[in-house]
Amino acid sequence: MKRLAHAVWRGGLKDGAGEITTNSGALSATPYNFGMRFENSPGTNPEELIGAAHAACFSMALSGLLQKKFNLPPREIKTQSTVTLDQAAGDWAVTAVHLEVTAIVPGCDEKDFNSAAEAAKENCPVSRLLKAPITMKATLAESSQSSGKVA
Repeated sequence: MKRLAHAVWRGGLKDGAGEITTNSGALSATPYNFGMRFENSPGTNPEELIGAAHAACFSMALSGLLQKKFNLPPREIKTQSTVTLDQAAGDWAVTAVHLEVTAIVPGCDEKDFNSAAEAAKENCPVSRLLKAPITMKATLAESSQSSGKVA
């Protein structure tokens, strides 16, 4: 199963702007820019989207674990993900992710809940992604350095 998202950026870092689109249509030409990412201007940014994905993934994983391990389907799980973007050694980096979860799980005790929450934190697909190797294919479609002539 593959999920697709697309981003387009035009211009320089501070004066440019971009759009994010997902194949599902959940995001369609959603704008993002320097101010939204680094200056708290209204709008979305990559770290916010990572946080949303992580909160959703974790909540689903926790629900599944509670049901599978303890036969305790939750009534409600609310998860907040805080993604920290800081400068590290002169470059911007995601330096931390903090999950805060509150759940209503009838019949569940604190020990079982914490066990399931820890397992979900370690094993939900987005948690594992944040530790995964990243592969890439890069293609320069056009360059001002090339004349377009074949030598």
